[in-house]
Amino acid sequence: MQRSGTQQREPEPALRQGSLLLYEWTLRHGTLRDPGEAARELELSEGELSIALDDLARHGLLQRLGEDGAWTAVDPTVAEVTARAPLEREIRERQRELSRLHTRLRPLAALFAEHSRSGRRTDRLRQVDSAAEVRRELSAMTRLCMEEMVSIQPGGGRSPNTLHGIVAESVGMLERGVRVRTLYQHTARASLTTQTYVRAVSAAGAQIRTTAEVFDRVIIFDRETAFVPQPRVEGRPPGASIVTDPTVVGFLYRMFETLWRSGRPFDLDEVNGGRLTEQGETVQDRLASDDLKLAILRLMAAGLKDDVIARRLGMAPRTLRRHLRDITDELDAESRFQAGYRAWRLGLPLEDGAEDGAEGGGPGSGRRTGRPDLN
Repeated sequence: MQRSGTQQREPEPALRQGSLLLYEWTLRHGTLRDPGEAARELELSEGELSIALDDLARHGLLQRLGEDGAWTAVDPTVAEVTARAPLEREIRERQRELSRLHTRLRPLAALFAEHSRSGRRTDRLRQVDSAAEVRRELSAMTRLCMEEMVSIQPGGGRSPNTLHGIVAESVGMLERGVRVRTLYQHTARASLTTQTYVRAVSAAGAQIRTTAEVFDRVIIFDRETAFVPQPRVEGRPPGASIVTDPTVVGFLYRMFETLWRSGRPFDLDEVNGGRLTEQGETVQDRLASDDLKLAILRLMAAGLKDDVIARRLGMAPRTLRRHLRDITDELDAESRFQAGYRAWRLGLPLEDGAEDGAEGGGPGSGRRTGRPDLN
């Protein structure tokens, strides 16, 4: 079967049991002069003996001695070196072919990217209604990206199909020297699928952090092109707006940087067996848990309902209720109002940007954060 101008090799089968027995027999007896005698002792049929001899000879593990037709066993290390030589020559030739291909085609990449980018800049806001078309546009941008891709991914763990599809693209960018940074919410730490993705891309050089609350999904390429999801319409996946206006993209990038600085590293060594606190949690998980509790208290103080808080923090309502129980227990409170009051008395910052003891910061003051309610 031809593929890319090369002949695809059939994989060599593993050594059969009869071959292993015959090799061991030859080692014990020094030479194999009478294969029939060996076959009788090993209870091999004539066909099995023929296959074993061919198998061992093909792998270079048996070779003829002089003119009397006797066989002798060969050191497997020597057989491997002998077999490797032609394969290594072929690999070197394929590497030279790859280098020649790179030399021919790579100079055109910058030309293609520049024309593609200039074409996209003429329309500084494009609406793409089809989710499939958005996926194609994203794939194209991952190939065109030259310096950096940053993204914010709200909610808990992402779907296995989505993450499986972008691992290769992410690793491909990293191998080209593109910087990749992704910000999840703390709730994604519990997702095994997300952990698998983080492990794969972190090994290739990506940086992953988590934070308590983010605004919405956004992906930015080279600080020039941003993908922002359209509002969801029941019955179909959302499309996206593709933004190339420098002012808007710059604003979105600065928003990412602000959230990034507040994030905690998604360190799988910590998550899966790193240094533990006295309560048996990893240090990073403990910090993430504290961030999450503070975010819940802030949103409660802002007067948001439970279902809205759960959506904002990327968790199920049942998970939110569990966190609320933990918060009231930790503050030794009998109600949510009392928990909020005690948090305020403790000086916890329940409003974004508020200093301890800021005017109007107490629970029930009616003052809301400057964050818009997008629900």
